[in-house]
Amino acid sequence: MKVLVVMGSPRKGNTYRAVKKIEEVMQSKGDVEFEYLMLKDANLSNCSGCFVCFMKGEDHCPIKDDAHLIEQKMHDADGVIFATPVYGMSVSALMKTFIDRFSYIFHRPRFFHKKALLLSTTGAIGLKDILDYLQLVASIWGFEVSHRVGIVTPPLAISRKKELANEQKLNKAAAIFYDALQKKDRRSPGFRDVIVFHAQKASFGELIQDSPTDHAYWKEQGWLRPQAKYYVDVPVNPVYNAIGWTAEQVLRRKIRKDMAEAQR
Repeated sequence: MKVLVVMGSPRKGNTYRAVKKIEEVMQSKGDVEFEYLMLKDANLSNCSGCFVCFMKGEDHCPIKDDAHLIEQKMHDADGVIFATPVYGMSVSALMKTFIDRFSYIFHRPRFFHKKALLLSTTGAIGLKDILDYLQLVASIWGFEVSHRVGIVTPPLAISRKKELANEQKLNKAAAIFYDALQKKDRRSPGFRDVIVFHAQKASFGELIQDSPTDHAYWKEQGWLRPQAKYYVDVPVNPVYNAIGWTAEQVLRRKIRKDMAEAQR
């Protein structure tokens, strides 16, 4: 199994050491290869917000960096660990640049056969918000989030009790992620996942002129078919689907109304 670590820390500090602990535990269980993508060393530029990737496709992006190579690394891995410290109550600047640079994947998700582990470290607070954000990003990109783990690592001294608690969390995360990578099937989507699918289905199904690349991608994937319930063929909770379908119809009507008014 191959694991790609997207490392959002600019140094080999607490976040790096936490991932190394997970690597150690996972490798004790079986043959697992780790590759570290240190974002501080990556040739990845800031997104310019030009919308070209949305309108024409990512191949037309005017920025010439290693984004396509980095995306391929995610495709080549069985699982990806997204790791970042809490900086200013958010992800690190490196991680935010990484996420922004691949914004087109929010419109055209693709990692449905990949598992993800989310990891964050903080000196005091902020873990939940960062892990919630990473989960939203990874989920919309298509990853199945197997687990999320956050540990508190004070900048000065850390008690033995806190140190042991962190180690237990990392051991648990490693075991869960390892087991998830062993499984080829994908679990059923949650409520938010189903809602996001139907919202995007409505948007990209209706906005043929405004979002031609997104519409073509969704049509090619078969996601615009009336019977499509989710991005991949997995059981979907019928209640979730019914609510999602209703929300989709409401959004479609609103889009049509807005488009008609804009043409007047």
